[in-house]
Amino acid sequence: MKIVSVIGARPQFVKAATISRVVRNRSDIEEILLHTGQHYDTNMSRLFFEELNIPEPDYNLEVGSGSHAWQTGRMLEGIESVLLKEKPDWTLLYGDTNSTVAGALAATKLHIPVAHVEAGLRSFNRIMPEEINRIVTDRISDLLFAPTETAVVNLRNEGLEEITRFTGDVMYDSVLFYKNRMEKEPVAIAFGELPDTFLLATIHRAENTDHPSRMENILRAIGELPFSVILPIHPRTRKIITGFTVPSNLVLLDPVGYLQMLRLTMNATKVLTDSGGLQKEAYFLGTPCITLRTETEWIETVHDGWNTVTGTDPDAILRAIQLPFPEHPQSQAFGTGNAAETIVGFFTGNC
Repeated sequence: MKIVSVIGARPQFVKAATISRVVRNRSDIEEILLHTGQHYDTNMSRLFFEELNIPEPDYNLEVGSGSHAWQTGRMLEGIESVLLKEKPDWTLLYGDTNSTVAGALAATKLHIPVAHVEAGLRSFNRIMPEEINRIVTDRISDLLFAPTETAVVNLRNEGLEEITRFTGDVMYDSVLFYKNRMEKEPVAIAFGELPDTFLLATIHRAENTDHPSRMENILRAIGELPFSVILPIHPRTRKIITGFTVPSNLVLLDPVGYLQMLRLTMNATKVLTDSGGLQKEAYFLGTPCITLRTETEWIETVHDGWNTVTGTDPDAILRAIQLPFPEHPQSQAFGTGNAAETIVGFFTGNC
């Protein structure tokens, strides 16, 4: 069996590394890795491949940045070319990026079956480009791997129950694997001096970065805190933030690797983020999270008391930061850490 795995952005590198470890230990599956080049600089791409031991991509389209239409169009053209050459049995897609939807469209039009990892997520906010990518990809896929029971219910409500399989979350697999590695190899996460007490923040979604009032609110809340806030900053966000007054307690870092990000998350008092992936990583590592959006796809983290959704209202953010440590332990809503094995099992008939 031959599978073409399409990746392009940081969260997809992490998910693909988890499944590739399983696939490449088998003799009955050949994986072709296709990198669209959606994230392409050293810290956003190359570093992740190196530290996660992801095999060199068989193809790199080097698409880079651009408008949604331009970027998706170039990806469609490149992915189609690879699929025509490789003639895989399946196309495997991850998450909700332009790389995801381009892979789904290209494969479907060539009548190549599509499997979607992390299917069924819904924010019910169609202003988000990611929401459109999710809906389109799920609608035209042939096999949907749902990370939570909530995702299963969403797909059932959309009439897609027959092709839906609950697998657990490959990101949970990943955190368990690399947390164990970090404990055995502390040098792998060597870092500069960090404050004894700090919050960790990430801000990258257009719904925040493209609205000055929301950015101002976030920075205002950060500026009122009595301790440091570390912000590994996306290149796009760095350009935007220069137009604002940056509070003195905000420590800007260049983008960090996956292992360093896990270390920061583990050591932070709390996390402030608009990232879906970081919400989950904080949850898995036992760090309370404040989500700088008006909704979250990962409602399980909220129900368990480890995530508070505040939007960008400064008072709501400050109240959430002052909340006590959650009383309830994390549930097993994201599975038991064997999602990758389960997914590969569906391809090989072992599940």
